[in-house]
Amino acid sequence: MEVLKKILTNTKMPFCPGCGHGVCVRSISKSLENLGYGSKDVIIVSDIGCSGLVDPLFATHTIHGLHGRSPALGVGVTLGLDNPNKKVIVIQGDGGATIGLQHILEAARRNIDMTLVVINNLLYGMTGGQMSGLSTNEFKEYKHSNDDADPYDVVNLAHQSGAAFSVRVNNISNFTDVLKEAISISGFSLVELSSLCTSHGLKKVSEMKHYIVAEEKLTNNRPVGVSIKQNTISLLDSAKILTPQFNSKIKDSIGIVIAGSAGGGIQSAAKMLAQAAILSGLYATMKGEYPITVGTGFSVAEVILSKKPIYFTGLEKPNAVLVVTEDGWNKVKNRITDDSKVYVDAKVNSNNSFIAKDFLKAGGKKGAALSAVSYWVKESGVFPIQALIKVTEDSKYVTSLQKAIEGAEKLQELVYVEKK
Repeated sequence: MEVLKKILTNTKMPFCPGCGHGVCVRSISKSLENLGYGSKDVIIVSDIGCSGLVDPLFATHTIHGLHGRSPALGVGVTLGLDNPNKKVIVIQGDGGATIGLQHILEAARRNIDMTLVVINNLLYGMTGGQMSGLSTNEFKEYKHSNDDADPYDVVNLAHQSGAAFSVRVNNISNFTDVLKEAISISGFSLVELSSLCTSHGLKKVSEMKHYIVAEEKLTNNRPVGVSIKQNTISLLDSAKILTPQFNSKIKDSIGIVIAGSAGGGIQSAAKMLAQAAILSGLYATMKGEYPITVGTGFSVAEVILSKKPIYFTGLEKPNAVLVVTEDGWNKVKNRITDDSKVYVDAKVNSNNSFIAKDFLKAGGKKGAALSAVSYWVKESGVFPIQALIKVTEDSKYVTSLQKAIEGAEKLQELVYVEKK
C-alpha cells in the first residue's frame, strides 16, 4: 500500500442539513484510514441520487455509474485490478439498490472481493421522497404511502446469494467499526447503513428505531470470486496505424460540430474527418451524442483537430458548425457563438445568415454529413481534400463515400443566404 494519505478532500459536504449521508461518508473514510489504505489504494464507485454526490468528497480514484449499476462497475474494476492491495468501495442508496438489485445479487453470487455500502434513508431523496424497494412497511404507513408490498431485505438477499459478509447497522456509533470489518473481509461484503433524510423523511436519529429493520450480521465461508485469465490478442494489435501523408496549415486547434439526424452518417463523417486529420499530421479527438433510440431523432458529433496534443476533449465554443437536418439544428443551435462559422443544408430552417448549401442533394441522406465535411475541408483549407478521400479507400462503401465528397466539389462557390 502507498504511504497513508487522507481519504477525504476538503470539499464541503453537499448534503442537506442533518442528512445522514455525511456521517456515512466520514465513517467510510475513517475505516479505510484506520485499515492503512491510502488515497491511491481505493477506488470509489458511486451511483445516481444523493449518494452519487460523494465523488468530489473523496481524494481516491472515483467512478460515477448509472442508477443502480454501480455494483456492476465495481465488479468489473475489481476483476480487472486483481490486486489484493487495492480496495473497491461501491456506494449507493436504497433507490439504487432497488433499481439494480440483480447487480448486487450477481456480485454476491460470484463473491467478488469488494465492499458495497447501501445508504438507506428509506426513500428516493433526490426526486421528492418517493418510496423505494427498501422502504419498510412502518415507514410507508408513516408517509401514508399506498404501496402495500413488503420491502426487500437486501442484507438477507445478499447472504442467500452467497455474500461472504452482509450486515445492517442502525447505530451510528458502530458504523466505522463494522465498515472496517466488512472491508477486511475477503470476498463480497454488503453494509446497509441507516441514514436520515431530513427533507423528506425522518428528522431525528431517535425516531429511526420505529421505522427501520433490526440490525443483522450474516456470513458465508466461500472462496473469493476471481476472473479467469486468458491470453488473447490485444485489440490494438489489429488497429490500423495512420501515418501522416499530408500536411496541414493550422497552427493551433479547431473545434467542429457536425449535426444531423440519426442514421444519417453523422458519426461516420466525424470519424473520417478525424482520421484524415491524423493523416495530415494533426492530433484529433472525436465523440458522438445521439438518443437511446439510435434510429430516430438527432445525431451530433464533436471533432477537435490540433497541432498539439489534446488534453481536454470538451468543446464549449465550436469554430465550425455543420448542420444537415432540422433534427441536428434543433440540437445544436444554442451552441453557436459569434465566432462560430455555420454551414447548413439549404432546407434547414435556421432563421439566420449562414452558409447554406444543398448538402442533402450532393450526398444523399446518408452522405450529406460527409458532403458538408468535405465542403468545409475544401473551403477552410485545413488539410488537403485528398486526405479525406484516402480514409474512404478501406470502406466497403468507398464508391458512395467518394461520390458524396465529389458532390461537395460542385458546391464550392460560397453563397450566404438570409433565411426567412
